[in-house]
Amino acid sequence: MSAVVLSTSAFAGIIEDVRAQLANDNFAGAESELNSYKAQRGVTAEYLEAFSWMARGALSKQQYTQAENLAQQTRTLAVQQLKTRKLDAEPHLPMALGAAFEVQAQALAAEGKKPQAALLLRNALASYGNTSIAPRLHKNLNLLSFVGRLAPPIKSPDYLGMPPATMGQLKGNPLLLFFWAHWCVDCKGEAPILTRLRAEFPTLMMLAPTQRYGYAARGEDATPQAELAYINAVWQQYYPGLQGISVPVSTDNFNVYGASTTPTIVLVDRTGKIAFYHPGALPYDELRSAVEKVVKGS
Repeated sequence: MSAVVLSTSAFAGIIEDVRAQLANDNFAGAESELNSYKAQRGVTAEYLEAFSWMARGALSKQQYTQAENLAQQTRTLAVQQLKTRKLDAEPHLPMALGAAFEVQAQALAAEGKKPQAALLLRNALASYGNTSIAPRLHKNLNLLSFVGRLAPPIKSPDYLGMPPATMGQLKGNPLLLFFWAHWCVDCKGEAPILTRLRAEFPTLMMLAPTQRYGYAARGEDATPQAELAYINAVWQQYYPGLQGISVPVSTDNFNVYGASTTPTIVLVDRTGKIAFYHPGALPYDELRSAVEKVVKGS
């Protein structure tokens, strides 16, 4: 009996299928999904993003050597793709390549090889610093080396509310930076926590940097001014307890601070040095503990 040739639609969910297999600890099943796809379709951008989840799966299981090997394979295949196309021609290839660098760097760091991990990321930034994966590369480099460094300046070509104070003007005060996005559900969930902390720690200064994404409500394309108006509407509706906090609007801030994950929360001590760096949402108790240390220890 001849093999059944699967239709294009049968592969539409290859990324989701691989992730589902890995979520069930079925590494062999995920590999089988990838092999079937590759036999019919070859190495596509979708295949590479799905393949990168194998590396992420190994990392989550603390199988660092396997994670590094899978990440390196992803990078090698991605570079081959880049011989005939640009990285940001579509979303899957940058997701795959960004994940490969992230996994390899985190695996190296977990093995006690932080200098090698940092060098990997710096070299990646030299090659891909002007692409969509730059914030992700910065994020991972910042996770390795950001704490203890002077906080980079916050740029504010556009802003909502009051003009943001400079880092020099804020020096002497503990500062919380809340990087958020108008589409981000987790950011909205963090708002009550930040509102509570703002009341509990009146000396804690806050800035809420964001950026444009090129669209507004329901994902519809928007001009820069239309999106800025939409950002303002979201800020007023979902962040009522944070009104009065300046909202700088700049992609540069997201790149430098590596805010490829929203929310990203950064705490700066009174000397202007970064004391805490966390991509992702935080529960009240954990964030309060970090804030208390900065407020009392600075």
